[in-house]
Amino acid sequence: MTIQKSEEKAVKPFLKWAGGKTQLLAEFEHRFPRELKDHRLSNFVEPFIGGGAVFFAINKKYGFETAYICDSNEELVIAYRVVKAKVDALIDVLRVLETTFFETTAEERSLLYYKIRENYNNNKEKTDFLHYHSTWVQRTAELIFLNRTCFNGLFRVNSQGWFNVPFGSYKNPRILDEQTLKEASESLQNTEISLGDFTTCERFVDSNTFVYLDPPYRPLNRTSKFTGYSKGGFSDSDQVRLAEFFKTLDHQGAKVMLSNSDPKNEDPDDSFFDTLYAGYPIDRVPAKRAINSNGDRRGEISELIITNYPTNYSTSG
Repeated sequence: MTIQKSEEKAVKPFLKWAGGKTQLLAEFEHRFPRELKDHRLSNFVEPFIGGGAVFFAINKKYGFETAYICDSNEELVIAYRVVKAKVDALIDVLRVLETTFFETTAEERSLLYYKIRENYNNNKEKTDFLHYHSTWVQRTAELIFLNRTCFNGLFRVNSQGWFNVPFGSYKNPRILDEQTLKEASESLQNTEISLGDFTTCERFVDSNTFVYLDPPYRPLNRTSKFTGYSKGGFSDSDQVRLAEFFKTLDHQGAKVMLSNSDPKNEDPDDSFFDTLYAGYPIDRVPAKRAINSNGDRRGEISELIITNYPTNYSTSG
């Protein structure tokens, strides 16, 4: 297996994503298993792909033979499939959208945004998310357009699954990032992309696999609750089910890393995850809140990194 040069520039995510892990990559790197750093793990599995910051950072660097990514968000899954297989066609559509956007006045840009959002939502019921269709390219372009021009770069849907984030009023948004899209497409060539629950990826896991789990974070409090990534949400019972899945992967011999919010930021007596993952190494690392409507609550907090192997880089118990 070819070892990539460590100084080689990492591939960037092509979508902004709430809870993205770019800021924590250095903390993860310290805690990756020795077998990964020695290029002795040939497969990578990530069931909650989201914006893919970890996947894009390490897939090329560690030269996995095969990667398997999965998500329950059907819009996200077809976007990854389009970027992998139809990136040139996607770039062509995005170039038209970008040109149209910058040729309009500020007021017209807002109208254009809501027109595209309405079209995106209206076509949802007509979209076959399981079998490739040429309309996927247009839909993915519209998703990227909305992602780059909406408020805070959020992906949020209502109970009907409709995208409902307002216009962001950016002066010069980067709608088409051709280089990032092409690099992402190249990175995805060794990757199988699946739609489904996190357990969908279990069949790809063996003792030669590194698994990274990044579920929707457990809300720190009622006001911080954000479950709009998919209309189904992710409850405490799902967190419990995920902990059982973590143990299943452990028993299969895989190396597993999981990240989540730290309830002790708000309640020092809340040991929800400490109890769920008792017996496994749990580190608390600093992170910044990226999205919060209250500016006073955008600051440094701790997040959890849980592994099924010793990291020799513990920051807390």
